[in-house]
Amino acid sequence: MADRTKFIEELSSRYTPKGEFITLGKGMLDGEVVTDVSVTIPLKTINRHGLIAGATGTGKTKTLQAFAEQLSHQGIPSLVLDIKGDFSGIAEPGEENKNIAERYAKTKLPYQPQAFPVELMTISGERGVKLRATVTEFGPILLSKILELNDTQQSIISIVFKYCDDKGLPLIDLEDLKKVLQYVTDNPQGKADLSNNYGSIAPASLGAILRSIVALEQQDAAQFFGEPSFDVEDLLRQREGKGVVNILRVGNIQSKPQLFSTFMLSLFAEIYMNFPEEGDSGKPKLVMFIDEAHLIFKEASKTLLNQIETMVKLIRSKGVGIYFITQIPGDVPENVLSQLGLKIQHALRGFTAKDRKEISKAVDNYPITEFYKADELIQNLGIGEAFITALDEKGIPTPLVHTYLISPESRMDILNDAEVADLTSRSALVAKYEQSMDKDSAYEMLTSRMEQAVQNAAPTQKSRPVKEEPGMFESVMKSRAGRTFTTTLAREGAKFVLGMFGLGGRKR
Repeated sequence: MADRTKFIEELSSRYTPKGEFITLGKGMLDGEVVTDVSVTIPLKTINRHGLIAGATGTGKTKTLQAFAEQLSHQGIPSLVLDIKGDFSGIAEPGEENKNIAERYAKTKLPYQPQAFPVELMTISGERGVKLRATVTEFGPILLSKILELNDTQQSIISIVFKYCDDKGLPLIDLEDLKKVLQYVTDNPQGKADLSNNYGSIAPASLGAILRSIVALEQQDAAQFFGEPSFDVEDLLRQREGKGVVNILRVGNIQSKPQLFSTFMLSLFAEIYMNFPEEGDSGKPKLVMFIDEAHLIFKEASKTLLNQIETMVKLIRSKGVGIYFITQIPGDVPENVLSQLGLKIQHALRGFTAKDRKEISKAVDNYPITEFYKADELIQNLGIGEAFITALDEKGIPTPLVHTYLISPESRMDILNDAEVADLTSRSALVAKYEQSMDKDSAYEMLTSRMEQAVQNAAPTQKSRPVKEEPGMFESVMKSRAGRTFTTTLAREGAKFVLGMFGLGGRKR
């Protein structure tokens, strides 16, 4: 039996911040809720990132929902990558029931059913704010990483970007990029202009670049590239003093990993390039929650993993916190896990030797405690209970505490189709980004130029018609290898996830 008085004194002293904070629940000792110990997280440390982990059915999603609600109460917006599609209910008030009444009676905290401001977002054509970006905004380095090009191919993309910049040819979507490649390889004027001033493109390199573009298009990336491009400042809105919860529904991540990764890397780059340095401002400006994070790390290439690790280190100074939600801490790479300040650990199950090894690894990463046998208790935590350790306002890890968590104040279920339709119909952001813009860009400008050149080339004498030989661009796209590649993609899907090392910036 642990010393209750000592428990209250020690835990209260470490979980009572001087500044603003959110409350996640009450401490527990020997299976009983100790209402004198409030488990709170200082707002100034929330941009130090975190982890919510636990076996299936232990309450991770509800913890995420309550966390996002508490941030919203403080005026802090969030972006939730909702892979399972079970988070949208936060837009509607919850309903008190027997279990909720019992939980709040134990914590002696008030329960106030309420809805929270929500924006539904999409990168794959569902209802919601359509997120887009232009090819120009990606820049040659980021785009090359997305297309997984080698150094030679990347240099060609850099040349193409420079050529388009010099010639005033906007690169908005993938059709623009393909049209420029066709123009500088098949059109005599374009080919000569590129060769004389920038360098020529080898057929093998062109083929590799085009195949990579086709691979990206096979995952519906064509609808992601375009205008109007999404302004990341629109993630930072409030309504009636509450931070908006932006929900990106990405249930097709497993079938379209490259599209999802393209979005993620674009988002990281845009935030890093456009958000000012915040330092220790006292509260974060945005918190990102990545649900089912193991799906990302399972498919991630080495370059993507390196970039996530880099962004976790750098993005904190922009006032942005990143939280990974997954089943076991081991799903997250060690170099990323070591950067996470807040850890909320729901129950783990030790059914196999591998499970027991993961439990041992998780417990070894906790602060040593005299109040719990952590290796035993972690397997017996109830639903809505978790181990928590965080950072205090000085950045020092807090003691491990068995926490009886609060439950969400909003609906713990999804919105139905009618509710989704109503929510999106009232959204100013949906209206802002709904219609794609098809203004003149490289595709239209070069198509017009090539057609005009054909019209101006009047024959000087009658001659027998000569069969026109296909250009380099058309040869690659119509070749047997090109057809086989496209067919294979359609049948099996792309099986790789891009990586990124460079950052693209938005040109405004």
